[in-house]
Amino acid sequence: MPYEFKSYYFDDPIVDGRVMDIMLPRSVQQPLALFFIHGGGWTEGSRANYHAIMRAFNQEGFICAATDYRLCAPGITILDQLTDIRHGYVLFAELLKNLDRPVRIITHGSSAGAHLTALLSLATPGQCGESKVFRAMNITDWIAPAAAVLQATPVFFEPWEDIFPHIWTAMQMAMGESYEKHPELYHKVAPYRYISAASCPVFFMEAECEHMFPLKYIIQFTEKMRSLGRRAEYKIYKNAEHGFFYDVTRRQQKEAFADILKFIHSLPAKE
Repeated sequence: MPYEFKSYYFDDPIVDGRVMDIMLPRSVQQPLALFFIHGGGWTEGSRANYHAIMRAFNQEGFICAATDYRLCAPGITILDQLTDIRHGYVLFAELLKNLDRPVRIITHGSSAGAHLTALLSLATPGQCGESKVFRAMNITDWIAPAAAVLQATPVFFEPWEDIFPHIWTAMQMAMGESYEKHPELYHKVAPYRYISAASCPVFFMEAECEHMFPLKYIIQFTEKMRSLGRRAEYKIYKNAEHGFFYDVTRRQQKEAFADILKFIHSLPAKE
């Protein structure tokens, strides 16, 4: 096996949905590490969705982690999920420190995972209204991600023209409150709101056949980032569909993998 695999449980006793997998290459050759957040409409999915991609990055010398989080259900909302992934991110940062590695982390997510990844990467802990504390875990020190790679991202969280009905239902379920009653809650979890002059670089991987999240909002996001002097770019993958980057076997997946490597290697040694 070309890598070492470990699972970390956040709590004792174990709480379902708070588990993180680490893949350590036999030879760590890269100064940056990768942190993956799965999608699944906020109500399903697993960290295992990223294992194939993590193995591919391991072969390039990257330390990788993929976290689970509590799935949305009555009493569990996006804010709880954001708490969970922040805790996973902090645990990963501590692991890198213990390995005497730099804490320079690239975040990646797809669909609902891209939404959570964007909030993790652009907003500071607690800024969206989420708790920094769950059970014995509390976020004290925070080292922001070095960059984010996002695929199929809802950069706004209010209803837009011709919104796909299924995704709007999922978004409202994940918020735990109706938009009509509490629109301010939806505004607070819109990644676009957290663009600032301090935002980390962002690379959007856009499927040509994306049917859930309109490209025009990604363009609006990148334009705002650039207006503040921050790096943001996007690429459209021909004949690719929503959530296409789950392996590195198809042409579009190999192309995206190569583009992520190019993006990572173009980042400055230290921001």
